[in-house]
Amino acid sequence: MAASSFTSAPPPPPSESPALPYGKRRVGVLLPLPLPGPYDYLVPEGMTLSLGDYVEVPLGPRKMPGVVWTYGAPIPPKTRLRGVLRQFPLPPMPDVARKFIDWVASYTLSPPGAVLRMALSVPSALEPPRPRLAYRRADGPIPPNFRLTPARRRVLACFDQDDAPDQTVPGQTTPDQTIVDALNTNDSSDQNDVPAQPSDAPLALAASTLLATSTLLATSTLLTASTLIARAECSAEVIRGLAEAGVLEIVPLSVNENAPPAPNPHHPGPTLSADQADAVESLRAAVLNATEGRYSTTLIDGVTGSGKTEVYFEAIAAALLAERQVLVLLPEIALTAQWPDRFAARFGAKPALWHSDLSESERRRTWRAVAVGEARVVVGARSSLFLPFSALGLIVVDEEHDSAFKQEEGVLYHARDMAVARAWIGGGAVVLASATPSLETVINVENNRYNCLHLPSRHGGAVMPTIELIDMRQERLEPRRWLSAPLIQALTETLESGEQAMLFLNRRGYAPLTLCRRCGHRMGCPNCTAWLVEHRREHRLQCHHCGLSIPEPSACPQCNAEGGLTACGPGVERIAEEVSIRFPKARWAMMTSDTLSGPRAIQELVAKVASRELDMLIGTQIMAKGHHFPLLTLVGAIDADIGLTGGDPRAGERTFQMLHQVSGRAGRAERPGRVLLQSYMPNHPVMQALATGDRDQFTMLDAELRRETSLPPFGRLAALIISGEDEDEVNAASQALAKTAPRTPPIYALGPAPASLALLRNRHRRRFLLKTPRNVPPQPIILEWLEKTPTPGSVRVQVDIDPYNFL
Repeated sequence: MAASSFTSAPPPPPSESPALPYGKRRVGVLLPLPLPGPYDYLVPEGMTLSLGDYVEVPLGPRKMPGVVWTYGAPIPPKTRLRGVLRQFPLPPMPDVARKFIDWVASYTLSPPGAVLRMALSVPSALEPPRPRLAYRRADGPIPPNFRLTPARRRVLACFDQDDAPDQTVPGQTTPDQTIVDALNTNDSSDQNDVPAQPSDAPLALAASTLLATSTLLATSTLLTASTLIARAECSAEVIRGLAEAGVLEIVPLSVNENAPPAPNPHHPGPTLSADQADAVESLRAAVLNATEGRYSTTLIDGVTGSGKTEVYFEAIAAALLAERQVLVLLPEIALTAQWPDRFAARFGAKPALWHSDLSESERRRTWRAVAVGEARVVVGARSSLFLPFSALGLIVVDEEHDSAFKQEEGVLYHARDMAVARAWIGGGAVVLASATPSLETVINVENNRYNCLHLPSRHGGAVMPTIELIDMRQERLEPRRWLSAPLIQALTETLESGEQAMLFLNRRGYAPLTLCRRCGHRMGCPNCTAWLVEHRREHRLQCHHCGLSIPEPSACPQCNAEGGLTACGPGVERIAEEVSIRFPKARWAMMTSDTLSGPRAIQELVAKVASRELDMLIGTQIMAKGHHFPLLTLVGAIDADIGLTGGDPRAGERTFQMLHQVSGRAGRAERPGRVLLQSYMPNHPVMQALATGDRDQFTMLDAELRRETSLPPFGRLAALIISGEDEDEVNAASQALAKTAPRTPPIYALGPAPASLALLRNRHRRRFLLKTPRNVPPQPIILEWLEKTPTPGSVRVQVDIDPYNFL
């Protein structure tokens, strides 16, 4: 959705209904399945349900979690309904969260149950956490016949080491750090579990429980089984034996395991520049207005290194002081490597995390902490928008221009725009941060829908790097070499001066294409209209669309010629190979999604760069955003103009944004930076705008081109993707839709045409593109169109409102 489609005020929230009284009534329960609406269930005697309550209901032979979505009418005589099985001990899903789910479903033309599935992505979080057990030394002597083995002696020695509390609060006795650790550490020993106790206490109740527990147990050291096992290097049976003999006493810990450390808004931050301080005052006012239910969206438009993060940290502090929850959206998991540490340095505690690389238990704790109001700040990927925040007052969208915010599977939505919708519905503040704002956001600022704060200079006296274009048409490269002479010279000078460099190529693997020199056969994916990418380190060919991976063949599968297969074009592995040859003493590492397995691995690599264990990084887009390398002074981009080809109307904008971001890694401290862009199209407006640093001129040109063709944000687009395993059925369904397609100016339906990936995961694909004026929403038109032309069940019709991907 282009955010500019919003009007001046949000729709009114649905009226709250009172809880159902005891009696035989029915409720509509929405299930996390692709269903068009809630199913009716009977409310059993003795159960009282309210809108938003989390419940378990039967569905066929299964038991399913769901949310009470509507109140049903009284049950007519002889009506047979299955009953709600139980109610989960949690606060209800907030009214604004349910309204948001309905809104997203309506906007994206998705079943509400499919949207709810994103909100209930961790069903185990509905269950109360299992209370954990701790151990302390029992009073009295050790039984005379009890044999103290070396392992048992080591366990008892753990308590002797921690007998004296070392932290006190005036007027109140508190436990030592061991107790605090016990309260915040999961006990992995299953034998220590006791029956779960329902707990839906908010943050204040959890804090009072902790205080009470601390007071009662302050005179004894508490250690969990997992802590004892680690310290004493013993087995769980040893601890169990000590407890059965009465040497150790078992103490249940009733504190909620979900409670994360609370960030401190009073924790001192860095000294701000004048521009930063002015921006902070505006954001604080926006957050204050949000506490009164007034929506606003503000863009922080700042050059790379200008301190945008520190500015919106102050907005987060204001929201915390106002007792509101905060959500920070990041486009890439990679950015969560350094970001939590920066947050902890500012607020004294790390935020709660939410992304696909977390374990099930970590996601369960975060979800439940959000639901009960204990998670004050969450940083996560786009799906974190659907967490059940009860008091969300501020949403920050960092790198708001990034296309990774677009969800391309399941429910198709753009997280930046849905963040604006979420705040609009609930009356909150949104902060968008970018050095290269999207054209949609720029136009919203020009039309006074969004506020804008400018940070035109780098923080701390650093200056923007110089950017130079290398005309590859004039370079004479050696065979199978990709680094130009000017870039090689710049790398040599940088390494000799003890500084660091980065080589960027947005292409994974060793080579994008493998072909046979004898017969010309190209190694393609049998499941997709795509070439197999060579990954020489693993000696495999891989499809980056469906994940197919095969061993690198020794002979051509078409002509059976041995030794005839050759790699065509460079990937990052090939650049690394050339670096090893030209700079054999250089210490380098690759930074790609193939070589790094999550935020922890990225954090370790970033730490190596910071400690000067590496001289050079070679990688793709995951190293282009958010990372701060003080000694990195040179960036070289190979095939810098690779993204300018194809029919994507946003190709120029995306290329500019990507190259601007990667250029911004150079010279972020006191040493000046230099950027070299290798291009076969140096006269292209994108390349010229990068070289001159005239972002606004390029934005104006791009806006004019889109205005002339009525492309977003000056018009609306929606895509229909028709797919199926049988190509004839897909073609027939596409032709039927073509006959009923709306084609009355100014509304145009273009297609059907084969998608760029006409075969994807063994499904044949055809596309329609619907164009409407800015003020004509495409959803009613599409609904009417699809109602006229039913399609067989074997053919899927997927609707993508505001498409960002034209593959």
